[in-house]
Amino acid sequence: MNETELRSELVRVANKLDTQGLNRGASGNLSARFGEGMLITPSGMGAEGLTEDDIVWVNFDGTTRGRWQPSSEWLFHRDIYVQRPEFGAVVHTHSVAATALACLRRDIPPFHYMIALMGGDTIRCADYATFGTQDLSVNALGALVGRRACLLANHGMIAAGADLAEAYRIAVEVETLSELYLRTLQVGQAVLLTAEEFQAAQSRFATYGKPEHTHKSD
Repeated sequence: MNETELRSELVRVANKLDTQGLNRGASGNLSARFGEGMLITPSGMGAEGLTEDDIVWVNFDGTTRGRWQPSSEWLFHRDIYVQRPEFGAVVHTHSVAATALACLRRDIPPFHYMIALMGGDTIRCADYATFGTQDLSVNALGALVGRRACLLANHGMIAAGADLAEAYRIAVEVETLSELYLRTLQVGQAVLLTAEEFQAAQSRFATYGKPEHTHKSD
């Protein structure tokens, strides 16, 4: 995508997150890698009324271009892109179920095979740090090692993907798994998958969501 198209996509996905209830008001933010930096939603502005011109470009050195300040969480967006070149988009939400678990400071264990979609057998909860700080970025990067998503203690969640479509899908899945886990905890302790059961499920994700390749004979 060119810059104009990517700005439009950020606005579209921001509105989808709002419509789905994953973000409300001015909570949360999202970004996409672009050139030697990223395009990110502005500070203190929700999806309602958001336009392409409101999106802020931030160079990886911290310089910005735009009429607004970038999201207060731009540091962990930037640091994720620098350390994880496979990611092209980052979504941060304060969705209800994921944030509830984050306030309990709980990892999500392998109670369901869809955890494997996140890259490992847990969704980790990063240690607490004040929002918008380098400490929060360091904690988030640690929780994201080998993962596509994590919770942020007493805060929310981060989901990352190759592009905005993938990051959005992962955010939705994390919220779904968080809600399922919370409901399970209301009844008792979840029966966790064994290492063998989880590895068998994880191996199936090698082709999950990918197109089938067919070979035509001559």
